[in-house]
Amino acid sequence: MATVIRLARYGAKKRPYYHIVVTDSRNARNSGNVLEVVGKYDPMQPRDSEKRVILKIDEVKAWMAKGAKPSDRVYKFLANAGLVEKKAIPVQTKKHLQSEKTQMRIKDKADRLAKIAEEKAAAEAAAKAAAEAETTAPAEEAPAETVAE
Repeated sequence: MATVIRLARYGAKKRPYYHIVVTDSRNARNSGNVLEVVGKYDPMQPRDSEKRVILKIDEVKAWMAKGAKPSDRVYKFLANAGLVEKKAIPVQTKKHLQSEKTQMRIKDKADRLAKIAEEKAAAEAAAKAAAEAETTAPAEEAPAETVAE
């Protein structure tokens, strides 16, 4: 028989209250056909409250030694109680980002635009310098020509 440790919902509408039960994995969540109640979970309690999760640690250990598998939520409760190791948090995928190839294209385009902007700024600076040189040079040459005549 494959036994599991999972939550069975009790409580009123919009006021959930759960029993942590050991049951056959083929049974429905609230079938009432449970082997043992090994704890309680009250999600209406504050997160730091001691009454939020109540476990019968010895009974949980005994059932796990017999091969009972906890559900994901119960596993988190057991990990917080120190009975099992916490599961590693998986690395999140970056599906919202563009592919590497697209990112490279965007970077190359930005580099090309930056290079063009630099060349344009350099050309404008050279044109300005040339214009200033022309405005100062004829003023100096004009008196020299008048003296030569």
